[in-house]
Amino acid sequence: MTPSLIVHGGAWSIPDESVEDCRSGIRRALEAGWKILSAGGAAIDAVEAAIVVLEDDPTFDAGVGSHLNRDGRVQLDAIIMDGATLKAGAIAAVERVRNPIRLARCVFEKSEHMMLVGAGAETFASVNGIALCPPEELILERERIAWRRCLEDSHATEHHIGHESGTVGAVALDSQGRLLAATSTGGTCCKFPGRVGDSPLIGCGCYADAEGGGVSSTGHGEGIMKIVMAKMAVDLLHDPRALSAHRKDSGAATIGQAVADACVRKLAHRAHATGGLILLDREGAPAAAFNTPRMAYGFVLPNAAFKIAP
Repeated sequence: MTPSLIVHGGAWSIPDESVEDCRSGIRRALEAGWKILSAGGAAIDAVEAAIVVLEDDPTFDAGVGSHLNRDGRVQLDAIIMDGATLKAGAIAAVERVRNPIRLARCVFEKSEHMMLVGAGAETFASVNGIALCPPEELILERERIAWRRCLEDSHATEHHIGHESGTVGAVALDSQGRLLAATSTGGTCCKFPGRVGDSPLIGCGCYADAEGGGVSSTGHGEGIMKIVMAKMAVDLLHDPRALSAHRKDSGAATIGQAVADACVRKLAHRAHATGGLILLDREGAPAAAFNTPRMAYGFVLPNAAFKIAP
């Protein structure tokens, strides 16, 4: 089977001055994941490698450079899901893990549970050889400045112009037909401590089913949770008959694109929220949709070249 990879760095109001940083981060994530897939490697290694690149890049809201919560701390969430077994590993509200996707994979591979949170997740990391970092290592001065402005006034988007960064995610299909999806985030600025959004929730921020496809979501977490967007997309990929008329009306080139478009329309119509998603169908065909001004994403073309937006 021909491998496939798609990644994203969030759907948001990416300013012109941040476009090249986003494109560079997406390109490096694709390079990391595709190096594995093109050599016959496993999809789980590819999505982890791609997301680690994005977590380490302060351009995005995951790992280093994540938004601060109400108490001025970073709390991180991540998930990875296997389309063959429907098993997932997820972590939420961790403060001392530099690469949450690695801990999510550890939960996936070594725990009988599918989600661990807070101090328990950090203890699980230590027991399984994942080093903890001081929370301060994850905080950038730009986020401290924005957080202070929110405290002095009220939380407002204008405090984050130029760095209102986004959640990250990846979906990969390897040469053995294994399909994996993953998502990682620092959440929203000034969120209440302990708040968990859509990203680590199975069916919301991420879902993979080898019979349909794999999805990673991004955007307003509470809105995405209301419509269980990732699961909705995979269900439609599995049985797209309900989309036949919509596909003709929208002019979508593929079923996958029609599915992505339909889910984002539902997000706006029923949840009155903004966001986007990336997906691979079960054959590895990519698609992406969003209702924000821009979304940072990219995928590998059949000729192994990279297609990157914005």
